[in-house]
Amino acid sequence: MPLPQVTADIDEKEMDQILSNATAAANLLKAIGHEGRLMILCHLASGEKSVTELESLLSARQAAVSQQLSRLRLEGLVEPRREGKTIYYSLTDDRSRAIIELVYELFCQNE
Repeated sequence: MPLPQVTADIDEKEMDQILSNATAAANLLKAIGHEGRLMILCHLASGEKSVTELESLLSARQAAVSQQLSRLRLEGLVEPRREGKTIYYSLTDDRSRAIIELVYELFCQNE
């Protein structure tokens, strides 16, 4: 799909929508702009994981994983589910999965 052409005579309502979309996209890109958060999203793209599983997969301390999960929750990219004492995380929608798949395709697939 080609990018839209923004011209000087664009409707104000349409421009407001473009700016709103740009803000949402920039927030998503900032959230995945940290390698720890990116790796968490990569692992969650294959399915729900507990905090303990993520700690093991990332070889990271619980505090560091929790801090990154907190930021991802704040940005609306992951959602928690509690089962007893265990908290599981999953992606909130397919947009972040699509971004992760594209990043994988661009940077990892042909290694």
